[in-house]
Amino acid sequence: MKIVLAYSGGLDTSVLLSWIKEKYDAEMIAFCADIGQEEELRGLTKKALKTGAAKIYIDDLQEEFARDFIFPMMQAGAVYENQYFLGTSIARPLIAKRMIEIARQEKADAIAHGATGKGNDQVRFELTAAALAPDLRVIAPWRDGAFRAQFPGRAEMIGYCEAKGIPVQATAKKPYSMDRNLLHISFEAGILEDPWLDASAPEYKSMYKLSVSPEDAPDRPEYVTLDFERGNCVSVNGHNLTPLGVMKALNKLGGKHGVGRVDLVENRYVGMKSRGVYETPGGAILHFAHRQMESITMDREVMHLRDSLIPKYGELVYYGYWFSPERAALQALVQESQKNVTGTVRVKLYKGNIITAGRKSSVSLYNPHIATMEADPTQAYNQDDATGFIRLNGLRLKVAAQVHGVK
Repeated sequence: MKIVLAYSGGLDTSVLLSWIKEKYDAEMIAFCADIGQEEELRGLTKKALKTGAAKIYIDDLQEEFARDFIFPMMQAGAVYENQYFLGTSIARPLIAKRMIEIARQEKADAIAHGATGKGNDQVRFELTAAALAPDLRVIAPWRDGAFRAQFPGRAEMIGYCEAKGIPVQATAKKPYSMDRNLLHISFEAGILEDPWLDASAPEYKSMYKLSVSPEDAPDRPEYVTLDFERGNCVSVNGHNLTPLGVMKALNKLGGKHGVGRVDLVENRYVGMKSRGVYETPGGAILHFAHRQMESITMDREVMHLRDSLIPKYGELVYYGYWFSPERAALQALVQESQKNVTGTVRVKLYKGNIITAGRKSSVSLYNPHIATMEADPTQAYNQDDATGFIRLNGLRLKVAAQVHGVK
């Protein structure tokens, strides 16, 4: 049997690699996706091979992540429960997609992951597999009672590695878990399971990796311009950039000014609530600026229709349905809605805030001559017309009041 395992080189995946290999008498192919986590990849190949892998793939997927996953989601204006920018959610289908490609290339029988049975990631990995490779078996050790019985805690994992000669650094467990990629970094579990804990307090300052606290941000604001073409940011401060370049530039600028921090209690797909703290500096700027660009270039009814679908789109990403037919259908509508979202937005970054400082477009639908409170030189709007407009729209309210009385 040949199995492709999502592998990071940490304690959990090192144990998984050895345990799965032993249980299934399998040839193990390790896979590590570089999606901007900036974790130390040096020595990972040697470590995987020593742990028992026959081969390891370490693939740089950052450009694909930005271009084919982050940017389409940003065009949709997607957030989950009005707060979460979906940083972890949007990365999982890409990782699973590449795992499946490797499995096909290696003629593997299964893929395996280390997601727990309580979280969302197990669903995201496996729904992607269902959509792209329904014949591939998926192995999830944390849903195996025998695995959980053997490893009820971290101490047992460390002991297992010592007995097997697996090279892992046995360090004290952090008081929270972290997941980082190009779009964000998330913190959850441990001390953060108390929703009353103030994660912005000075004593937790060292937890954050992508941004300074707003209190420590520069005392002077910084202006940033973003150029958009058909809903995608193509330039930052006058420099033409790829989607990856855009994300890196905005992450640096946003982190410098402490923007993009989110602390929320969210509803997991499996049914429980969980508390998460997120840093999304570049994503927060891109989401905000994109909305400003739409405000002067997008038709009202198109905008309202798209906006009505944001909760659904956010759910599809969060729940793991990226490769579903309904997400593809929504994306087609989103793409059509973006055809005129072109122009320039200027924002001001200051101590955790993103402030609009201007927007312009050659295809702007905003006409100051029509909107002016002064005399309309174009004669495009006759205020007298509003009388009939209001009378007709109020007709059903008058009829109902006459029939049912005024309460």
